[in-house]
Amino acid sequence: MAKASTRSKSSSKSKKSRKSTRKSVRKAASKSSKPSNQKTAFALLFPDLESELATTRRMLDRVPNGNNDWRPHAKSRTLGDLATHLAQLPGFGLVMCTRDEFDGLAPRPPEPKFTTSGERVRMFEELSGRLRELLQQMTWDQANAPWKLRLGDKVVANAPRAQILRTVFVTHSAHHRAQLGVYLRMLETPVPWSYGRSADEDPPGAM
Repeated sequence: MAKASTRSKSSSKSKKSRKSTRKSVRKAASKSSKPSNQKTAFALLFPDLESELATTRRMLDRVPNGNNDWRPHAKSRTLGDLATHLAQLPGFGLVMCTRDEFDGLAPRPPEPKFTTSGERVRMFEELSGRLRELLQQMTWDQANAPWKLRLGDKVVANAPRAQILRTVFVTHSAHHRAQLGVYLRMLETPVPWSYGRSADEDPPGAM
């Protein structure tokens, strides 16, 4: 009788173990079949990237050729310098994506000199394409990693990489686009639409 009782208990334990295993397998399968609601860093942090890049491209494309040395004031940048700086800003975004810090006083190659808006637009599109790829691949760890901007030994910015990208690339670009819009107006050049209509044109499909 003792042996039968032992076999009965053993059989009961074995059945419970099999049931537990089946439940675990079903639970794991259920979890794996559910779609993930976790958004990527790019989708959540830079949902406006495409529209911002498109707006900058429209502004650069509108810069009139033959006016590179024009400036609205003696203290202002020339039209050529301002437009070239704006076209190069995606390159600074690339630096933020591929390094952990940048020294603004360190030696660097001279800025290229462009004579036409077409040359600036081509450079902007090349840099923007490379930046877009890196941002789309950015992990949350990379987005939250600390990033420093230095001027020699002085740290002038120390914040998460995504915050620096938002401030020093996206907002910085919008700032210079606004300046460029004033230049275009003073040169009697139609100003393209940006976040809405300008005095010269409406967004496509606007009533």
